[in-house]
Amino acid sequence: MTATDDRPLLAVRLDDLFRTVRPQGRHWTNAEAAEELKRANPELKVGGVYLSQLRTGKRANPSPELLAALARFFGVSVAYFFDDEVAESVRGELAAIEALRQSGVRAVAMRAAGMKKDNLQAITAIMDQYRQMQGLPPVTEPSDPE
Repeated sequence: MTATDDRPLLAVRLDDLFRTVRPQGRHWTNAEAAEELKRANPELKVGGVYLSQLRTGKRANPSPELLAALARFFGVSVAYFFDDEVAESVRGELAAIEALRQSGVRAVAMRAAGMKKDNLQAITAIMDQYRQMQGLPPVTEPSDPE
């Protein structure tokens, strides 16, 4: 959420899912997502306009059933909508997935798979140097339990 975003937290988080998560490999419109949600949950009352209102903050009180269906649709925990720690973890995972979608990044990752730890450290050091030369910020990674 940006400092200038005055939408309710639920709206921001739902909109982030629509913009970054790609169920079945593609972005979904509000209407398409509503139809898919109803197909998977026939008793659910939802439409594209209502999803749009939730995303913009014009509506802010979806049913627990709709939140659960949205969480399943986007592959996140329902806690994502309410728990800052869970939301931050999901955002980190989504950022990593988005980075892999970038041209070339996936190719590098595929080539690195299966390499010995020492080789990966050497390659990472080289990549860090190139990032620095391009003025990119250093990459911080969670510690790796061994």
